[in-house]
Amino acid sequence: MSTPEENFKKLNLELPPAPRPLGVYKPLLVVDDRWVYVSGHGTVQLDGTLIKGRIGADLDMEEGKLAARQVGLAILATLRANLGSLNRVKKVIKVLGMVNCTADFEKHPYIINGCSELFAAVWGIEEGIGVRSAVGMGSLPDNIPVEIEAMFELNPS
Repeated sequence: MSTPEENFKKLNLELPPAPRPLGVYKPLLVVDDRWVYVSGHGTVQLDGTLIKGRIGADLDMEEGKLAARQVGLAILATLRANLGSLNRVKKVIKVLGMVNCTADFEKHPYIINGCSELFAAVWGIEEGIGVRSAVGMGSLPDNIPVEIEAMFELNPS
């Protein structure tokens, strides 16, 4: 059985820089040495810039799904930066995906699959898929197309 770090390496993906808070909040909080709460993350790319645009107007569904995967990579970067290794995470508990989209857009779950599929590839189907909500928003900070927050369970120390 492969570890999350081994699975990530097999994906041949690179992590963007772990985002720094742009407000008064922590990017990650560990509770009772068991739970990890990750604040809402945006579409940080390798060069630190953001993917921007509204789905249904500026971006199509496939571009939106790739943006959600990029948010997942930003979350992985925060986990690794704060925990030292993705192997510290036992399983995905919850994902909340917010989609910046036009009022007539209805495929929010498809967009957030970009992140969920990444997590499933890193932690496996059983541990990498948790409960989830995918909702549409009238706007998101800096006109990013997707923001995602998540909760994870840690492996026992």
